[in-house]
This record gives sequence, structure tokens and C-alpha cells, in this order.
Amino acid sequence: MENSVSYSAIEDVQLLSWENAPKYCLQLTVPGGTVLLQAANSYLRDQWFHSLQWKKKIYKYKKVLSNPSRWEVVLKEIRTLVDMALTSPLQDDSINQAPLEIVSKLLSENTNLTTQEHENIIVAIAPLLENNHPPPDLCEFFCKHCRERPRSMVVIEVFTPVVQRILKHNMDFGKCPRLRLFTQEYILALNELNAGMEVVKKFIQSMHGPTGHCPHPRVLPNLVAVCLAAIYSCYEEFINSRDNSPSLKEIRNGCQQPCDRKPTLPLRLLHPSPDLVSQEATLSEARLKSVVVASSEIHVEVEHTSTAKPALTASAGNDSEPNLIDCLMVSPACSTMSIELGPQADRTLGCYVEILKLLSDYDDWRPSLASLLQPIPFPKEALAHEKFTKELKYVIQRFAEDPRQEVHSCLLSVRAGKDGWFQLYSPGGVACDDDGELFASMVHILMGSCYKTKKFLLSLAENKLGPCMLLALRGNQTMVEILCLMLEYNIIDNNDTQLQIISTLESTGVGKRMYEQLCDRQRELKELQRKGGPTRLTLPSKSTDADLARLLSSGSFGNLENLSLAFTNVTSACAEHLIKLPSLKQLNLWSTQFGDAGLRLLSEHLTMLQVLNLCETPVTDAGLLALSSMKSLCSLNMNSTKLSADTYEDLKAKLPNLKEVDVRYTEAW
Repeated sequence: MENSVSYSAIEDVQLLSWENAPKYCLQLTVPGGTVLLQAANSYLRDQWFHSLQWKKKIYKYKKVLSNPSRWEVVLKEIRTLVDMALTSPLQDDSINQAPLEIVSKLLSENTNLTTQEHENIIVAIAPLLENNHPPPDLCEFFCKHCRERPRSMVVIEVFTPVVQRILKHNMDFGKCPRLRLFTQEYILALNELNAGMEVVKKFIQSMHGPTGHCPHPRVLPNLVAVCLAAIYSCYEEFINSRDNSPSLKEIRNGCQQPCDRKPTLPLRLLHPSPDLVSQEATLSEARLKSVVVASSEIHVEVEHTSTAKPALTASAGNDSEPNLIDCLMVSPACSTMSIELGPQADRTLGCYVEILKLLSDYDDWRPSLASLLQPIPFPKEALAHEKFTKELKYVIQRFAEDPRQEVHSCLLSVRAGKDGWFQLYSPGGVACDDDGELFASMVHILMGSCYKTKKFLLSLAENKLGPCMLLALRGNQTMVEILCLMLEYNIIDNNDTQLQIISTLESTGVGKRMYEQLCDRQRELKELQRKGGPTRLTLPSKSTDADLARLLSSGSFGNLENLSLAFTNVTSACAEHLIKLPSLKQLNLWSTQFGDAGLRLLSEHLTMLQVLNLCETPVTDAGLLALSSMKSLCSLNMNSTKLSADTYEDLKAKLPNLKEVDVRYTEAW
């Protein structure tokens, strides 16, 4: 700035009155008195003068453009207005927004312009759009141009940088919905070009950047928001007609007309027939075709299948609200209805589902994408549409293949009482269109990272035992392992069901081999847990996991109550042996490599443990939080661990019998 003044020596600068600008006076208060700076006054005078001139020019252009006669003159005036805004010394967002608003009003009041005149105006204001979002009315005009002239060069040359800026910098589409709509129409215009999805793919690549990590954190959530809104719009006709459509109960009863029902009544379910329950129990391979779901009362719930017979029986007289799978899974004997989208909606759906696929291919975007999609943010009609769920399966498969827990854990429900993608794409689920390959893949990855293994197995036994047995019968190794674990952890109480599982395992080579290994482990377990042996045991320092396993396999340890592994080299791998000690009450793991994974396993099985020493172990909050289920703990040593203060407070609240705690040299100390 010319005649600039340095204020570094002034401790407190206070502009007393901007309204006194015409007096060319700026008063600054500093310790020791009042100082009048001539240079600052001059700058203030110039700013006030430029502001006054700008307001006069804006008023002039508003008046000129409000009554256009010759459009070549109007176009020239618009270009002059844009140049004036770009060269103005005033630093204010309104300087650039004012011409855009004038042009926006001009276009809204003159709807009979030719396409060429439209494009000339867009090109004229393009320099202002490089650093400014278009106002709402101008967005509407841009949307119309994208729909009517998708192959226009204006779309590529002018709109592309505008949309890129929106995706990189927009913070909330909720406050600017027309920016989202413009972005949505722009992408559809790209899809209408000769190369189609290749152009869209290159656009997504340009938004991500050439490196392995996208430098713009807002791009992904903004793209996902655009995709969700576009997919929702494809089913808007069905959503808006919900009140006029027959309920699922009427569809199941073969009624296709509203009959004499009240259209505003909540949807009620027709409870499953015994034939349907039997069909689910044997996992019929016939996938039900999608039905038109036209009720606003559907909830995303899926875990009600054949193996949960008590739950089905209990609900037989209940008229509560339905869950999604109950709504979408009608009996194959009933005539089903298909959701048929119009040509434009079908193209829109294909384009934006393809974009979700592209987003899932980027490793750095996948965790955030999985988190955004975890609550299943799609309308019920989309989940009832076979084409949509079939196309989206690729995205779910990418989540299931990702070894990172923050990704594949999003396959499960976002909270208890609701279901997630795991249930929707499980056999019997509304989106399952295969023989369970995706289900087996999801189970495999979830079992590898799920520390509540027993709880997860119990959920599978209650809700998906039939599919698990069928897949094991077909030789799926993951399902064979699941059935063996169910037997090993005594998940199945019913003797007939246990025998059926054993028969299933013995019917294949891999199942027979794994069942024999299970029997060997069970014999060793019975010998290990047989009453007798020492009550106290201390392993020598430097002992390993293999040494502990060898020792415990050498005799009976049913009486072992106190085990010290202090200063040994054992790791979390030894937890699978420790959980087999039925009488263990005191465990010393001081200065070992026992970590979070082992701690999670102990918390699930050794619920009667009273004393636990974790001093100088690599455990963190992730594992320590699992100790909240060990209600019998009365002494806990977490000295020199990565315990946080919040986790410590949480443990104190959830462990009522805890009396002795050592948290020295931790954050909680």
C-alpha cells in the first residue's frame, strides 16, 4: 500500500469512528497520548472516495441494465462492469458479488434470450467466478444451461473451475443448496459427452489430485453430498407417492389398490408365515425381486431371520412398526412389484453410483467414505431397487476387502438397534444377490478385527446360522471356521443344532479336518481344566508364548488361581491359552509385550479375574476400555502404560469393586 504505516510499535490501535471518514481524521489511542497519523488519514480518505465512486457506478449500471434494448450494448456494459470490479482497489467481497447479482437479476427478468446470448453473458462474467461462488439465481441459470446445452464448450471451459472451487471450498450445502444442484447438473452434463463416464472419471481424478492423498479435505464430503442428493432425486416420484400406494401388508395379501384404508395410517407388517420362516431356515437361493416400497414408516432393520425363531414367535401378536428387511422381503409366492425408473432418472442413478465406486477406489478417501455411508443414507425405495443394490455392491466389497478397521467396521450398524450393510448384504438380506460370497468376505474381515468375538458369534448364531451352515456345506473355509468356533465357545445350546453343525462339518474335507482339530483341542482343554495341579505358577523370565503353551499342555491346571508371567516375552498370542484357565483370579503381566488384542480377549472370557497387573505393558486406551466388562476386578495396575485420564474415569465408573489402582507415570496420574 502506498504511504503504508507500520503499526508494530503501537500496542493498542482503536478506530474511533469510520463515520468521520469525510473529515479525513483517524484517531489512534496509544499509551501516553493521542497520535494523529497523516498517512493513515490519507489512506482512509482514499478508501472512502473509492467506495463512494463504486456505489455511484453500481447505481448507474443497475439503471442501464434494468431496461435493455440492444443486447450487444448490454454485453459491452457487463464486460465493463466486470473489469471495473476486477480493478477496484477496494478489498471487499461485495465488490465482486454486486456485478454477479446484477447479471443474475438481468437474466431472471429476460427469459427470451438466445442460447448464444446466454453463452456470451456467461463468458463475460467468468473472471468474477474464479474467486466467487455464483449467487442462487445465477446457479439456477447455470443449471438450466447444463440441462439444455450439456455439450456446450461453456460447460467445460467456464463451469469446470467454478465447480472445482465449490467442491474445494464450500463448507455447507445445507446453506447453499443451489450450489449443490449446480454441481449435480454439471456432472450430469459431463456424463452426456461422447466419452461419458471417462470424462467424469477424469474430473474426479482432478479433484483428488495426482498424489496418494487428496490435499483438499472438503472435496470428498461435498462429492458424497452431491451423490446422495442425486440418488434421492431418482426416487423422488416414489417417495412423494407413498401415501397413495398400497402398504406392504396389502401387497402381501395381493391387494394392488388402496381399497378403503386411510392413506395416512402408519405401515403395518404382515407377520411371516411358517412357510417363509422355513424357507429362510434352509436359505433358499432364490433372491426376491425388488418391490415398490411406498411407506414413510420403514426403518432400516434386518436381523430377523430364520434362526431367531423365539423372536419371531414373540412378535406374532405384536403390531409394532416394521423393520426394513421385513418390509422388503415378501414371500416369493406373492406377486412382486418392480421399481422402474424413467430414462433420465436411470442415467442419473448410473452416473452417481459409478462416482461412488470411483470414490471407493481411493485408499485415502475410503475411511471417510465408509463413515459417511455407515448410517445407510439412501431412501428405502433405493434399497428396494435391485439395480441400485447390485451396483452399490462394488462399494461394499471394497469396504470388506480393506484391512483397516476404521473402514470395514463401518459395515456394521452405526448403533445398537439398527442394522448396517453387513445385514443388508447377508443371505436373506434385501441386497444379497449371490450365494453368500460377499457375506463370507465380510465375516472373515470382521472376525479378524472384532475383539468381542464371542458376542459376534452369538449374533451370527441367532440370526445367520442357516446361511453359515449352507456356505460351510459348500466348502467355504471361513464358514467352517465359524461353525468350529461356535462349538468351541459353546455358543449353541441346543443339542440337535450342535449335531446338525457337526454333520455339516463332517460332510466336507476341510470341515472334517478342522473338526478333528477341534476335538483334539477339546480333549486337551478337558485335561487342562481337570481339577488338580498347582494353585500358583510363575514362569521363568524370557519365557515365550510357545513355552507357556507347552507348559499348559503338560498336565491339569484346573486349580490354578495365580499366574505370574512378569518379565517374560509373552505377547497377546498367549491370551488364547489363558482364557482356558477356569479358576484364574490373579494374573501378572508386568513388563511383557501383552497388548490390546490380548486384553480384549481376556475381558471377554476371564470375567471372574480379580487382580490384574499391566505395569509397563504396551496396552492403550483401545484395550483398557475393554476391561469395563470385568466386574470382579478389585486390583488393577496400569503403571507406565498409555492410559488417558478419560479412560481412567470411565473404568472407575464401570468397575464398582475396584479398590486398588496404580496409575503412576500415566496421563491419569
